[in-house]
Amino acid sequence: MISIRPATDADWPSILPIVKPVLAAGETYAIDTDLDDAGVKAYWMMPAHEVFVAEIDGQIVGTYYIMPNQRGGGAHVCNCGYMTSEAARGKGVARAMCLHSLEHARQRGYRAMQFNHVVSANKTAVALWQKLGFDIVGTLPRAFNHPVHGYVDSYVMFQTL
Repeated sequence: MISIRPATDADWPSILPIVKPVLAAGETYAIDTDLDDAGVKAYWMMPAHEVFVAEIDGQIVGTYYIMPNQRGGGAHVCNCGYMTSEAARGKGVARAMCLHSLEHARQRGYRAMQFNHVVSANKTAVALWQKLGFDIVGTLPRAFNHPVHGYVDSYVMFQTL
């Protein structure tokens, strides 16, 4: 069974091996790929991010953050980022985290969730987000320089809550 809870500082040693390789691969997040451990922590655990972990049998197998997508007049729309450990992929962790984030967003009073930069080559994520009710509301042509596929589109995905 997958359980999800707020992350604590004590969780960081278990979160780092999930987040660092995903960022270093450069295939799904538009962020520098050469961040050291402190840089990875500064990004994932930044004060604007409310961070959660997903566990199976007490082992952290995934993490996500939620934050306002914009400030001021756009603060009612949230944004999230999700990562699953290599060993736990295909076990429903991303789905569970997304469903948790949608419910948490509603409880926090957000009125919508928006993903700003979903890389089109990340077909598994695009399909999952669509299955969970997100629409592609915009295509950013060749906006992501993928290390394997070259310049690919990115999608803006949106769901009203």
